[in-house]
Amino acid sequence: MAISNDSPLAGKKILLGVSGSIAAYKSALLVRLLVKQGAQVQVVMTTAAMDFITPLTLATLSKRPVLSSFIEGSTGSWNNHVELGLWADLIVVAPATAKTISAFAQGYCNDLLSAIYLSARCPVYVAPAMDLDMYHHPSTQENLLKLQSYGNKLIPAGYGELASGLVGDGRLAEPEFIISQLIQHFTFIPSLSGRRVLITAGPTMEALDPVRYISNRSTGKMGYALAEAFANAGALVTIVSGPVSIQAENASIRVIPVTSAADMYEAVSAEFEAHELIIFAAAVADYTPVEVAAQKIKKNSGTLVMEMAKTKDIAAEMSTRKRPHQLTIGFALETEQELINAMGKLERKDLDWIVLNSLNDPGAGFTHDTNKITVIDKYKNITHFELKSKQAVARDILDLVISKWTQL
Repeated sequence: MAISNDSPLAGKKILLGVSGSIAAYKSALLVRLLVKQGAQVQVVMTTAAMDFITPLTLATLSKRPVLSSFIEGSTGSWNNHVELGLWADLIVVAPATAKTISAFAQGYCNDLLSAIYLSARCPVYVAPAMDLDMYHHPSTQENLLKLQSYGNKLIPAGYGELASGLVGDGRLAEPEFIISQLIQHFTFIPSLSGRRVLITAGPTMEALDPVRYISNRSTGKMGYALAEAFANAGALVTIVSGPVSIQAENASIRVIPVTSAADMYEAVSAEFEAHELIIFAAAVADYTPVEVAAQKIKKNSGTLVMEMAKTKDIAAEMSTRKRPHQLTIGFALETEQELINAMGKLERKDLDWIVLNSLNDPGAGFTHDTNKITVIDKYKNITHFELKSKQAVARDILDLVISKWTQL
C-alpha cells in the first residue's frame, strides 16, 4: 500500500476511538485510509467494540497494539491516559455510540477511551452511529449539542438503511468522508478570515415543457472545489449552485440552489455587492426557450422548431456594477482558438482573471476529477498549469487571490 507523503495527514498522530456499534466494521477501512495518508494511528477500543471487530484486525492495519483498558492483562503495564491524550494531534471517535457520546458529554469517566477524552488537549471529532430513534432522541441531540459547545467537532451521521431495517439518520459517515473532514481540519489556514467570496457552480436547466429541459455536462466539481478551498482559508463562502449531485463538505459554506439561467442571474444579482471576490465558475445556458409548453410536447412527424432567446450574461452584467474593491474571476471552456477567445471574454466582461479550460486537453473540462488550466490576468499575463486534481487547481487559484490581496 502506497503511503502519501504530501497529504496534510502525513506524520499526524491520530487517536481513533472505536465504540460498540455494528458500524465498527468500517473502522478497519478508516484505519487503512489514515495509514495510507501517512498518519500514525493509535486505536483505542471500548470493551463493547471488541464484540463487533477484533483488536487483531485493527492492530494489523495500524501497525500498533490496540488499547482497551488501563492495565494490560498480559504484561500488567499501565496505559497512561494522560500521555495518550497529550500524544494525539487529533482524536476521532468513529463510531461513537449513544453511550459513548453521553459519557463524553457528562464527563463520565468509565473506561480508557473516556479518560483519554477528558485528558486531551487536541481537537476531538465525533462521528455518531446508532439507530434512527436513538439518534433523534432529545437526550442524544442534547448531548451532541453539549459536545459541540465544548469545542468538539461533529461529523454528522448519514441517511440510509440501518441495521434495524429502518431507513433514516444514524449511519456512520463513510470513512472517505471522515478522512476529508480530517484533511480539511489540517489544511485550514485562516489567511482570508472574514473575506466574502461568491461562487457560481454547476449547470443551469432551461425548461422546454413540464418534463424536458436543455442543459449541459457541467458537474459543479470545479465550483465546489473552489468553495472548499476558500472556506478552508477562512473566507465566508456563498455558492449559487445549479442542479448538481454533490454537496459542500465544509459546513460553513452557504449554498443557494437555483435551476435556470434566470434564477442564477437573480441570485447573483442579489448577492453581488456584499462580496469582495466573485468567481463565475458555472456553465450558464446561453439560450433559453422563448415559450415553455404548458403540457408535455408530443412527438409528431417531421422536425420540431423552437425559438430561443439569449440569456443574460451574468458576468458581463455584474461588471457594470463592479466596485474598485471587488475582484472577479471568470471561466472559459473552449474548443478552438482558446487563448484568443479567452482574452476576448476577459476584456468584454471586465474580469481580473479568466481561467481557460480546453476540451482539447485530455483530462480537462466537464465530468473529470482533474483539470488543466491556463490563467490570464487583466494585464495579459499568462500562467500555465499542469493537469491536476480539481482540488489542487482550486488551491492554485486560491494562491493567486491571496497573492493579489496581499499586494493591495
